[in-house]
Amino acid sequence: MKTLTAQMSSDGSAWRLYVVLYGVPDWPTFRWERFGPVPTGAERRAALAALGYEVAPDAAWSWTEDSRDPDDDSTPVVLITAVAVREQEGAAA
Repeated sequence: MKTLTAQMSSDGSAWRLYVVLYGVPDWPTFRWERFGPVPTGAERRAALAALGYEVAPDAAWSWTEDSRDPDDDSTPVVLITAVAVREQEGAAA
């Protein structure tokens, strides 16, 4: 089964989770209407399921940080996490 990448990010605003689909203008996206805390693993799995995806076997979330201006360390940090996902069995994603 083909794997894709799901990412979740926040720049201090609400968290967004999306599945990266190259060549598609609108990626499947889930948004939490809160700024914190970071969505739990269970919340992320539920959001992926709502989008028709699941975490791939043996995949783990990896975290990184970025900034709007990498040359200025006083700008807000953007937290990004990613994981390999696949379509759920029988899902029409």
